[in-house]
Amino acid sequence: MAGVTVTKGSLYIISAPSGAGKTSLVHAILASLQDVVVSVSHTTRNRRDGEVDGTNYHFVDQPRFQQMVDKGDFLEHASVFGNSYGTSGQHIQDQLLAGKDVILEIDWQGARQIRQQMEGCTSIFILPPSVQALRDRLRGREQDSDDVIESRMQEAVSEMSHYAEFDYIVINDDFDQAREELASIFICNRMRLAHQQQVHADLLADLLKLNT
Repeated sequence: MAGVTVTKGSLYIISAPSGAGKTSLVHAILASLQDVVVSVSHTTRNRRDGEVDGTNYHFVDQPRFQQMVDKGDFLEHASVFGNSYGTSGQHIQDQLLAGKDVILEIDWQGARQIRQQMEGCTSIFILPPSVQALRDRLRGREQDSDDVIESRMQEAVSEMSHYAEFDYIVINDDFDQAREELASIFICNRMRLAHQQQVHADLLADLLKLNT
């Protein structure tokens, strides 16, 4: 639209083991910061009760998913427990060009694929304060048996072993503190020179003019 300056947003990759509190922290960021959105992935798994197509996921069948793979539509895609998941490159680019900061909630493998294709993205890993805290959180869901919980713990250890591949680490011990630390990463990135030059181009030009 005429008179509107479109500022390119930033891409954030956020990963964490199950039970670290990533989803709650992301929801808190969405509630507290403007112009932040979560990328909606495509999946072939069945829709669960309460899920909305286009909000939780883009639900597609396997032939459609494979068609998108063949066309190169996905920045990254993977098969998890027999279901396919993928991140649409066009969707992310559209959001970034609209000036939105985009969050990708993906595992370390997907994060590695994204970093190889998207220069300048920021990656953040959420960690629990202890192994026992993680186990207690998984048990607190009261959804899984002890065997399933121990299996998830093993998966969590494998996931956490890749923390050093990320730019930032946030320890989710005190939720409010973790939320503030996560938000500070977004705010600091917005203060970077390139971003400020876009947002305040007119002001910066005006400040360098001699008064007449």
